[in-house]
Amino acid sequence: MGMPRDSHGHLTPGRISAQRPVPSSIPRPEYVGKAAPAEYTDGDVYDAETIELIRQSGRIASDAITAVGRAIVPGVTTDELDRIGHDYIVAHDAYPSTLGYRGFTKSVCTSVNEVICHGIPDDTVLVEGDIVNLDITAFKNGVHGDTNRTFVVGEGSQEARDLVERTKLALDRGIKAVAPGRQVNVIGRAIEMYAKRFGYGVVRDYTGHGVGRAFHSGLIIPHYDAPQYDDVMEVGMVFTIEPMLTLGGIEADIWPDEWTVSTRDKSLTAQFEHTLVVTERGAEILTPYEA
Repeated sequence: MGMPRDSHGHLTPGRISAQRPVPSSIPRPEYVGKAAPAEYTDGDVYDAETIELIRQSGRIASDAITAVGRAIVPGVTTDELDRIGHDYIVAHDAYPSTLGYRGFTKSVCTSVNEVICHGIPDDTVLVEGDIVNLDITAFKNGVHGDTNRTFVVGEGSQEARDLVERTKLALDRGIKAVAPGRQVNVIGRAIEMYAKRFGYGVVRDYTGHGVGRAFHSGLIIPHYDAPQYDDVMEVGMVFTIEPMLTLGGIEADIWPDEWTVSTRDKSLTAQFEHTLVVTERGAEILTPYEA
């Protein structure tokens, strides 16, 4: 049985296992053990050496998602997916950035079906036709690399497969809009224009962000047409683009766990994310993977 779900098949909170240990030899981000991260004031532009370190962290995060993705079949629990991701990151001498971030107790965010983001791995059993987003950030050498992908469990409906594929293409559109001298809002405009072609909702409450020495630097990267976000992209700037698209509305509810965010109308939602750096020619993805 694919519990815990309600009689309509919608997700309900499951049992969360004990926090997984990280060897003491692996350096922690400064916020672990604190209520919140320290304020970050160092900006979002990095030198070549630091960009290379972010790329290394990003590669670990991306390869962790690939490893977890291989285990996505009907019958697996989201907690088991967290175990695989946790073990992969730790085996590569990195720290799973979400573990201990503002009280989050897991190393992977597993967001299933109507869950937009920040789903907590638990004893939820994946069933044929589910979609599940894996969001993993790895911290190594003092920097974070952040990425996510959405997977279809088994075959999935045409509607679900299309949503997943088009959300990935929406991310590609956003990345193509990156260029030095442009405002970050061009990214959101490109994504929203593409999503609107299919009548998809574009979630506004959660955005891309500056990443590197900080997990979230304060820089906001919108996924919708938002002229108020007028930061100008410059060469060496590092941030994420991570559109969340829905088959229905964009109104969201936050669960009592204060993390899990689901669509109010319970419509399916998918997300893809890369960390990238602005280059002279556009953008370079720091979290690539083999399709």
